[in-house]
Amino acid sequence: MIETEESERHSHNPIVRYFKLLGPGLVTGASDDDPSGITTYSVAGASLGYSMLWTALATFPLMAAVQLMCARIGLVTGRGLAGALRHHYPRPFLYAACLVLLVANVFNIAADLAGMAESATMLTGVRTSVFVPFFGVSIMVVTVYASYAIFARYLKWMTAVLVAYVAAALLARPDWGAALRATVLPELRWDALYVGTLVGVLGTTISPYLFFWQASQEVEEEKARGRRTSAQRRGATPHELADARLDVTTGVVFSNVVMYFIIVATASTLYRAGTTEIETAREAAEALRPIAGEAAYLLFGLGLIGTGLLAVPVLAGSASFAIAELFGWRSGLDLSPRRGRRFYLVFAGAIVGGMLLDAFRMNPIRMLFLSAVLNGVLAPPLLALVMLVSNNALIMGEHTNGVWLNVLGWAATAVMAAAAAAFFLTAA
Repeated sequence: MIETEESERHSHNPIVRYFKLLGPGLVTGASDDDPSGITTYSVAGASLGYSMLWTALATFPLMAAVQLMCARIGLVTGRGLAGALRHHYPRPFLYAACLVLLVANVFNIAADLAGMAESATMLTGVRTSVFVPFFGVSIMVVTVYASYAIFARYLKWMTAVLVAYVAAALLARPDWGAALRATVLPELRWDALYVGTLVGVLGTTISPYLFFWQASQEVEEEKARGRRTSAQRRGATPHELADARLDVTTGVVFSNVVMYFIIVATASTLYRAGTTEIETAREAAEALRPIAGEAAYLLFGLGLIGTGLLAVPVLAGSASFAIAELFGWRSGLDLSPRRGRRFYLVFAGAIVGGMLLDAFRMNPIRMLFLSAVLNGVLAPPLLALVMLVSNNALIMGEHTNGVWLNVLGWAATAVMAAAAAAFFLTAA
């Protein structure tokens, strides 16, 4: 059966096969450029010019290695990350991991909903207090009662708006000499603005929710192929692991290319014009003026709303998968509301929690940036858990990490931990 599936997937010409195998890795990469990510990269370009461009290059191998390890955990064990922890590590490890994930995700959901609402207000003039519950409830209803796979398929096209930043950057006539120098020669500074922005960039690029989502979605892909039990899903063929590597790499390339050009675009427009602090969606949208003119606000608003609609279900879903695996509940976005009611209660609870946080009416742009910083601070212990699981032969068998995955994985853990420590030292 598995051989037949593989032969079907690998019998087409390379281009067709490439697009057919894209799945969890591409969705994860696209959702990484969520409203928090767009805002954080915009803040980096506006406040620090080109000086953060090196992070797009430096985080690429680190993010790719981490996401590939998570994908391999899902493929090899037939369980999500929390499920693998539950069966092989003390419960306190899992309780702590799920608590950290839940805190980060609820705040991130709140920030994304607030950013989406402000963008909708910018386009319509209707108050943000109307749009926060509108987006929150709409996402819950569509995700619970419809197919997330179909939902995501259409939303992926909305993220194509992000490609506008590439054109905007080119049309803004950047100083390519300075940009290239900043890309390959890191500028490191010891001050609260630089370190805080660095932690935000790292946190929105290597985000905790992506670890859990990637592993769980590999499992969901296996279920969609008819492998309903963990025993049927356990193990992975060389073809499956190679496909996962290509899928993950594609998603990370997309994410980091968009990240790079958002920084270039904002540095070449806002920073150059002296707008070094972004307080509103309208100010952030100015970076798209070179390509869109007066339509920049429409383009930015649609992009932020589209990425939010894709990312909020991922944020709530990753928390739901983790909690469901913690307690051994049924999990999956293809479950009916009746069969998956506990899973969906956690899903809905995470979104409602985000909506309630928005009642405090923090500045949406500031909140989006702070959610990235929070992810950066909370990521190191979860990265350490990913490394432990992916190197445990009792869990991964012959598919434990190779040398390069270990080098890059532990490097990511060390970099995130050092950045978080620096953040507390400079903020004191």
